[in-house]
Formats: sequence, C-alpha cells, structure tokens
Amino acid sequence: MMQFRQAEPGDLIIQGLSYQVDEGNCTLRWHWPPGLQAVYIHRELNNEGFISSGSPDPKRLRLYTRDEFKANNGYKDRVDGIGQMAYTVYALSSEDGEQTLLIQSDQSNRIHFSTGKAKLVYSVREKSRWLQPYKLIEIQVTAEVPVPKEALCYVKKQGAHPANKEDGIMYPFVTDFVAGRNTLPAIEVAKNDYVRLFFTDGKRYGSLYELVYK
Repeated sequence: MMQFRQAEPGDLIIQGLSYQVDEGNCTLRWHWPPGLQAVYIHRELNNEGFISSGSPDPKRLRLYTRDEFKANNGYKDRVDGIGQMAYTVYALSSEDGEQTLLIQSDQSNRIHFSTGKAKLVYSVREKSRWLQPYKLIEIQVTAEVPVPKEALCYVKKQGAHPANKEDGIMYPFVTDFVAGRNTLPAIEVAKNDYVRLFFTDGKRYGSLYELVYK
C-alpha cells in the first residue's frame, strides 16, 4: 500500500511546477532535484479522485520517471471534461524498502486551472388553473454535463421574480441532474408567486457552471 508523509527539510521535493494547454493537450513541467528519479502524478477533475480519508485514490496515481520526462520534454496528458482540473506531482522516496510519497505543505507541487464552464440552461413555464388561486410551475434544466443536486436551488418570491437565493424562500432539489434535458415534476404555487433558479454556492459552483435563464 502506498504511504504518504509530510515533506521535511532536506527531502527531495518538487518545485517550479507549470502547465501549458494547447488544443486539449496539457503539458506539465517541473524542476527535478538531483537524485530524484521518479514521481507519482495525481489528476483530479472537480475534486474527484480522493478517497474518504482525503488522500489521493491510489488508482488515480501514475508513476512517471525522470527518463520519461526527458524523452517527452515534460508530462503530457489529454484534458477531457469541463470544470476545475488539478494535478499534483508527488516526489517518490524509498524508505526502508517501502515507497513513500511526499506531501508538500506549501503545495508548490500542485497546480490547478479551469477547462471552461459547463452551460446550464433552464426555463420556468407557468400554467394557470381556471378559477383557482394556484398555478403550476414546470422547471426544465438542460445541462452539458451531470450536475449534483446540491449545486442548484429554486427560490420562490411573492409579487416579483427573486433576484438572488436570499430574495425569497429557497428550496433544494432532491435528485441530481443528468447531462441533457431534465424535466422536473410540476410544483404548485400561488398565482402571485414567481420562481427562479440559483447556485447554492455562487463562488464554488459559479466557477464550474454557467446558469442561463431562457
């Protein structure tokens, strides 16, 4: 089993990590300290790739040698998906016959960048009911990628359209959104109520998705 420990003064660590993206291909380069012959590279998209303990999933770690780095002029990887991409390069240390990966507290061995935002287009359709004080609201969300239910909420406001998630009564969604069209069950509201969708956390999800009302 792969072991991890915090890097200490005198350890061989990764520095000068940089990236370049060209037509969907990412090239990583870094400075190899003298004596370091191999690293393990961990890739994650939108914080996926970690196990419950918070450590990198060993299945997502790739061994990469100094000779491979020289032959390829860096580490090259195909960038697929939309969102926040991150790479971590762990220096490999052999201690007492066991392989240990070094965690650098300054995170100089980690780099992250955006591969773009996935578009979420939603519509809100109203169906009035004859001689009834209520109306039906039908929400449809078309997503370029799967979206967790925690990312979005809908807000109901009386008399006007809500301007943000605090501008009315906020409701969560109960199922995740699949890539493609999502038609949600109709909800019943008062005739003077209006509904809009918002991110539950604008900073977190706004960096991953673009929410468009149509």
